[in-house]
Amino acid sequence: MTTMTDPIPKSNSAALNEAEIHAQISAHYKARSSLIAHEKSLRHDYAFRGSLSLVAHRACQIVKRIRTWEAENIWVKEASESRSCASNSESDDKNNMEVFPGMVFTLAKERMERTMLWKIVKRMPKGALLHAHFEAMVDMDWLLGLAIETPGICIFSNTGPILAQEDLSTTDIRFTYLPPNDPAHQSSSTHNIYHPDYIPGTPIPITKAASTFPFPFLPPHGSLPLFPVSCPKTSAFVAWLQSRTTITPHESLLYHYGVNKIWAKFQSIFTVIQGMIFYEPILRKFVTHVMDGLHKDGVCWVDMRIAFHMSPQEADTGAPLTHTDVVRIYGEEVAAYKSANPGFWGSRIIWTGVRVFSPEIIQNNMQNCLKTKLAHPEVLAGYDLVGQEDPGRSLLSHLPELFWFKNECQRLGVDIPFFFHAGETLGDGTPADENLYDAILLGTKRIGHGFSLYKHPYLLELVKAKNICVEVCPISNEILRLTASILQHPLPALLAQGVPIAVSNDDPGILGQKTTGSATHDMWQVVQAFDNVGLDGLGDLCRTSVEMACWVGGEKEKEKRVAEWMGMWEEFCEWAVAEYGGEWEGK
Repeated sequence: MTTMTDPIPKSNSAALNEAEIHAQISAHYKARSSLIAHEKSLRHDYAFRGSLSLVAHRACQIVKRIRTWEAENIWVKEASESRSCASNSESDDKNNMEVFPGMVFTLAKERMERTMLWKIVKRMPKGALLHAHFEAMVDMDWLLGLAIETPGICIFSNTGPILAQEDLSTTDIRFTYLPPNDPAHQSSSTHNIYHPDYIPGTPIPITKAASTFPFPFLPPHGSLPLFPVSCPKTSAFVAWLQSRTTITPHESLLYHYGVNKIWAKFQSIFTVIQGMIFYEPILRKFVTHVMDGLHKDGVCWVDMRIAFHMSPQEADTGAPLTHTDVVRIYGEEVAAYKSANPGFWGSRIIWTGVRVFSPEIIQNNMQNCLKTKLAHPEVLAGYDLVGQEDPGRSLLSHLPELFWFKNECQRLGVDIPFFFHAGETLGDGTPADENLYDAILLGTKRIGHGFSLYKHPYLLELVKAKNICVEVCPISNEILRLTASILQHPLPALLAQGVPIAVSNDDPGILGQKTTGSATHDMWQVVQAFDNVGLDGLGDLCRTSVEMACWVGGEKEKEKRVAEWMGMWEEFCEWAVAEYGGEWEGK
């Protein structure tokens, strides 16, 4: 008689059963490998991975090992000073902050920029930047410094004087240019934006406003460097303007306030900075600075969105310029930069209106676009409507203006394709979500953001069939509260389903990158967060950006640029193997 503790004796049938289980497990592994291989064959990056040269394959494996090591050794709270991440920050442990791969961008940024993976992605040729808003491309420290140094730049308030600390965050401030002989610049002038008798709308020289700034401005919750009370007034003034022209680190973390609040701050920034940017001498330097920042970051081409609702001013006189003048100036500065930097391919403009505006304003904006296209056909590439989608007017509500525009393009014999923002929303079945339907029906060449696209199985098939590229902006989507971190972003779902994707930076000067034109931050986020992407997947995203850019020379130029990028990619992979292969290839 056996007891419960006695081993069950093996019989011939038991041994046979064990062999059968072993065979079943082996069959399962075989079926599993086949299933995974089939699914991976559906990915957009499948063909690119299959075409990798031997050196590119080696580089990808090296980067995979580095990424794994850093995830285990750098992205942990106890990360010590080591190979690529010599810590110079006491804030992580002081705040007992959890550290992990894919953590919130604002909290990860400093550590990210000290990693080996950062150095690799920074060096990578990034092809074309397809989704970027011109006004938000520069580090605001640079713009504010330039504005203070530029004679004639003035600040004014539309809502009255700034009399108390609490007015600093609510006053409707703007900038403009006044010629040197204007009475506002006379030293005897008693006007000041901080005086109770200040008349709303009265320009005050920015240098005067800076030198007489009456508040020891201390940004809330450590959102910017805290200047001591005794600091120079100009430094406190600049700190205040920084808080009005960026999403501060503190603001970026207040997820419980929801989407609309952060968008209200975000959109207010553009009205503050426009008066500085579109004074001609600053505009010319701004264009050059943006192109230089992009080029140094590995970007060779940019399709730049510019919202044409500004009031540009001529150099010296301050006389009004037209929107066509802005496009002319942009083209001149890009051409000059391209001539001086042969490795840079150039840039074109996607003209944008603001979706919340009335049909009359939108149609007038379109008329200016058509006029400018006739004057500068090679500079102007397309048309878009921008602004927050959720409370804004839908594409459906804009159909009369959009069809008018298409018909006028046909009548005038010009080609101005649509590059619509669509699906930049958390909604499911809302008008903002349904912008995706109308964007595709209207013939959009690309989709800006497309955050909600993954919810639409048939639209995914249409996007693939029509070869519509989705311009994905991970950091923007995080800071503007569509996702809490990169780990919840739908990018890997789109890539896995074969959707053409290009990674873009959207608004790096405002959203926290603090580096003019940086595309590296977004691309680093993608390769670090998702196991299925890797360096080869990132390569596919960059190649796709070149294939989907607005080339003046059409298919012929596209083929040329793709070939050039492939050469850059191979050189980059050779560099990665030479730089890191000795230490990492055998691990």
